[in-house]
Amino acid sequence: MNPFTHFIATKLTIRPEQVDATLDLLEAGCTIPFISRYRKEATGNLNEVQVAAINDLNEKMKDLQKRKDTIIRTIDEQGKLTDDLRQRIENSWNATEIEDIYLPFKPRRRTRAQVARELGLEPLADIIMRQRETDPQKAAQRFVRDGVHDVAMAIKGAQDIIAERISESEGSRQSVRKIFKKEATITSRVIPKMKDEDAAQKYSDYFFFSEELRRCSSHRLLAMRRGEAEGILRVTITADDDECIERLKHHYVQGTGPCRTLMAEAVEDSYKRLICPSIENEFAAMSKEKADDDAIKVFRENLRQLLLAAPLGQKRVMGVDPGIRTGCKVVVLDALGNLLHHDVVFAVGHQAENPKPRSKTPLQRFKDIVDRFNIEAIAVGNGTGSRETSDILRQIADIPTYVVSEDGASIYSASEVAREEFPDEDVTVRGAVSIARRLMDPLAELVKIDPKSIGVGQYQHDVDQSKLKHSLNQTVEFCVNSVGVNLNTASKNLLTYVSGLGPVLAQNIVDYRRENGPFTSRSQLKKVPRLGPSAFLQSAGFLRIPGAENPLDGSAVHPESYSIVEQMAKDCGCQVTDLMKSPEYRKAIDLKRYITTEVGLPTLNDIMSELEKPGRDPREKIETFEFDPRVKTPDDLVPGMELPGIITNITNFGAFVDIGVHQDGLVHISQLANRYVKDPNDVVKLHQHVRVKVLEVDRRRHRISLTMKL
Repeated sequence: MNPFTHFIATKLTIRPEQVDATLDLLEAGCTIPFISRYRKEATGNLNEVQVAAINDLNEKMKDLQKRKDTIIRTIDEQGKLTDDLRQRIENSWNATEIEDIYLPFKPRRRTRAQVARELGLEPLADIIMRQRETDPQKAAQRFVRDGVHDVAMAIKGAQDIIAERISESEGSRQSVRKIFKKEATITSRVIPKMKDEDAAQKYSDYFFFSEELRRCSSHRLLAMRRGEAEGILRVTITADDDECIERLKHHYVQGTGPCRTLMAEAVEDSYKRLICPSIENEFAAMSKEKADDDAIKVFRENLRQLLLAAPLGQKRVMGVDPGIRTGCKVVVLDALGNLLHHDVVFAVGHQAENPKPRSKTPLQRFKDIVDRFNIEAIAVGNGTGSRETSDILRQIADIPTYVVSEDGASIYSASEVAREEFPDEDVTVRGAVSIARRLMDPLAELVKIDPKSIGVGQYQHDVDQSKLKHSLNQTVEFCVNSVGVNLNTASKNLLTYVSGLGPVLAQNIVDYRRENGPFTSRSQLKKVPRLGPSAFLQSAGFLRIPGAENPLDGSAVHPESYSIVEQMAKDCGCQVTDLMKSPEYRKAIDLKRYITTEVGLPTLNDIMSELEKPGRDPREKIETFEFDPRVKTPDDLVPGMELPGIITNITNFGAFVDIGVHQDGLVHISQLANRYVKDPNDVVKLHQHVRVKVLEVDRRRHRISLTMKL
């Protein structure tokens, strides 16, 4: 059994045997999507989120174990490791507690206490701490010698030693922590010279702000920390100093003798100089870590919703990247997303309003392209000029027009991926292609862009970047594998995220496809260079071949289960294709007949679901949308006005809504519904079409307040 099994099982409230089986599979090189989809019997039906949590917690425990080993070795090298101390460290899985135990043994820089020890003042510190000496001045006289000039210096050095001892005591630190945990306050103040600066106005809510730390939401804390990093705010975390000092004195200061006063001074010095700054930093780091985790969770969920947004599918699309000064960049893609044509149309701005004599109108130009290439749908970027361009395009009869988010399109257009795809086209054409492809298949296109650039995060540049990258990459991987990938059309970028592949094998698959033509069966994957049995096992179920000779190659049924389906068909006296077409054949199957030691009902039920809807796409159907024609800019907004909108971003304090004025409005969490809302994701989802009412327009701070309480 894994040494961390019971700890992980308790932490995640799942059975130890589930944890053990999952860790064994991970250790064997299985991926999280593969385990959650094709090893349900072993894990007890754990989903990918649970499997990922086991994996992450196991890695965290490994790191903590390494730290414990280092601490034990360091203390042992000092000759101070006792059996009791070793046992305490080995039995603890609380990082803070372990560091507290280690603190007295930690190699330290040259402190005031260390200097006092070198001067031989430790015995005097012991005398004062016992608080029995009736004349500490006389006792200190014995320590006046080389380096110690007088009694006052001796006593001060002894107090420095006492202060350090108190600060290194587990009990002292825990006592202060309890007060901080219960009462700590986070305070933000504007730096006076920055108050009237334009850059500071976005932080005006935090110029004179104070709140209990335990009640401070992640977005407020991250906003304050960003303001602090930009030199606009000064942020502090404090508790009741008097209460902390009194609690320490209650423990350390005893009796009524003259040593009592010296101990009280040492306690106060220990708290103010050593303990308080350390605990404040600790709580600042802890609160920041929690805020990071909350923000990453919000970003991860938004990214998941964005990647799983409804696809248009394989249709001929005209992509339009609106522009005023340089015109609209127009591209035409075939049903597979290949670029057929690109052009520039001046739809808005000076050239559109003052056309050359006998030149065609923007509508005529667009319509000519639509007719020439038999366009089935139009994708318009949501940047500057989007509303005006969309209004023109919607005049083209029977061709649906969709507004698509441009976030990250410019990042893609200048990327190495875009240069590889379109080496002969400039960045404007590449950006328009990205917009069109996002309509056809958001998932396949967005995987080419760094998730941080997609525009659905909350303070994504302020959180722990390694944690963020790990979480977002994992989210992309889960989304790609939950949808599945067409082996014959998927790009290298999309294939990279398929379970068991990665960049090298993804490129090898693309190269093999280019040299040998489309794959006709999953078994051909075994011919791809360096794609061995393990990679085939992990990836095959997520790679689909629509229209393959074996119909199961176009489904999520794993090749290792083909024999089960073939036996089912044989028992029913039909072909596999008949099983997939006929509900009557499927109803006649008794799943219990096919249970073995390796295959149970979870796998068999998944097989039956696939036979019913082979290769089904879990994403929803796409819908068209139109903004209210009355509003084009924030100046058109009036409080009380009801408008249609699209959810563009979800945070833990509400949802941002595009209402067609080139500036998103905010529906605060308290305005999302006529009931208490704990999590905005319980009420709204990304790209959802909603009705909102305007509450307030703050033109100075560029803020629009909306409500969904209609």
